[in-house]
Amino acid sequence: MEVLIYAIVAALALVVGGLLTATVLKKQVLSKSNTLLEEAQEKAEVLKKEKILQAKEKFLQLKSEHEKLVGEKNREVQNAENRIRQRESNLSQKYEEAQRKQKELDTLKKNLSNQLEILEKKQTEVDRMHGQQVMQLETISNLSAEEAKVQLIESLKNEAKADAMVYVREIVEEAKLTADRKAKKVVIETIQRTATEHAIENTVTVFNIDNDEIKGRIIGREGRNIRALEAMTGIEIIIDDSPDAILLSGFDPVRREIARLSLQKLVSDGRIHPARIEEVVSKTKKEIEQEIMETGKRTVIDLGIHNMHHELIKLVGRMKYRSSYGQNLLAHSIEVANLSATMASELGLNPKIAKRAGLLHDVGKIAENETELPHAILGMKLAEKFKEKPDVCNAIGAHHDEIEMDTLISPIVQVCDAISGARPGARREVVEAYIQRLKKLEEMAMTYSGVVKTYAIQAGRELRVIVGADKVTDTDADKISYELSKKIQEEMTYPGQIKITVIRETRAISYAK
Repeated sequence: MEVLIYAIVAALALVVGGLLTATVLKKQVLSKSNTLLEEAQEKAEVLKKEKILQAKEKFLQLKSEHEKLVGEKNREVQNAENRIRQRESNLSQKYEEAQRKQKELDTLKKNLSNQLEILEKKQTEVDRMHGQQVMQLETISNLSAEEAKVQLIESLKNEAKADAMVYVREIVEEAKLTADRKAKKVVIETIQRTATEHAIENTVTVFNIDNDEIKGRIIGREGRNIRALEAMTGIEIIIDDSPDAILLSGFDPVRREIARLSLQKLVSDGRIHPARIEEVVSKTKKEIEQEIMETGKRTVIDLGIHNMHHELIKLVGRMKYRSSYGQNLLAHSIEVANLSATMASELGLNPKIAKRAGLLHDVGKIAENETELPHAILGMKLAEKFKEKPDVCNAIGAHHDEIEMDTLISPIVQVCDAISGARPGARREVVEAYIQRLKKLEEMAMTYSGVVKTYAIQAGRELRVIVGADKVTDTDADKISYELSKKIQEEMTYPGQIKITVIRETRAISYAK
């Protein structure tokens, strides 16, 4: 029983202790909560004061910026008003000045009107006096006014012609100096920037052999080998007494090259008979066609030309095996392309179009289909067929004046073609054509009155005309030189330029006995 009582007392003690502990803990928690609340309120109050201060500072800052902006706007408005006032003042002054000038003009107009009336009166008096003088002169000279006028006009006309020739000569000389200087500058700069190797091709190719025994093998039994070669290549093979050499003669350089390479392969191989000849020639033709295409592609790549039709590229490659007046056509076309591009860039034009036109300007010379059209027109039609630009087509067709020049590129290509062809050593003229040109020069000069003798010298670059001193005056000599130069330009085609020198001299001869 006592144990139960002790247990109950212990339980009650525990309960009372728990309650006391809970009460104490509650008081502590409430105390801490009050403390934290007070601290939070103090912090909130401090934060509130800080935010208020920041808001006031921000307000003051915005207010300052606003006042500054308003001040700037006011200054701008004030400046604008000042400028407007200044303009109004200037306009007022100009208006007053205009009114003053208008008054002066009115006064001047009135004075001029008065002076015109005076002049009209004086002109009437002068006309009356002039009529009296004319009547007196007619009486003295026994000539009417119209007859005297005709004589005076004729005299003045002759004098004017002489003065005009002198004036024309001075202008021409001055123009020549200026044109020569500018042209030489452009040409020299063009030549300095262009370095092109030149090759001279012939219509005959020499094929060297080691000994004369090979000649017999090439001829074959009863000439069947040489006939097969000529039939397959279209080239005439000349075998004569020339030691260690065979001549391949033909107008088409591509065929000559095919024949040369075929002979070289046949001689190296040693098997020479019609079947082998046919096989080698066919293979060589394919190689040459491939080489032509590669040459064309390499040329347009080296020149920086793009988007050209493959047929035109093939024609460019064929230029390698074609010559014109002894000048290799591909080398000539490359030179003209570079010259044209350089000259076009010097003159501020498109150098790419000029280079393209310069390369293709003689493409009509190597057209595979023969035609009766001039090579310039044929080249233009080929360029049009393969979608070249109109500027390029016109330059090709007009470089020998077959058609009218429509662009500035056309005369550049024409001039560069002449520069390349007229360069000493670039071409070899046919002797007959050369002689005919010299004769025509001399005969053309002999058609003028007073000409005694004519001499074409300097390979046709200069024409000396000797006139009679008793028949031709100095003024007439200038006139003959000028007119003859114009006539040669219009009627003849020639490379470079021709100098016309008219010589008039007086010789006094006596003998001492």
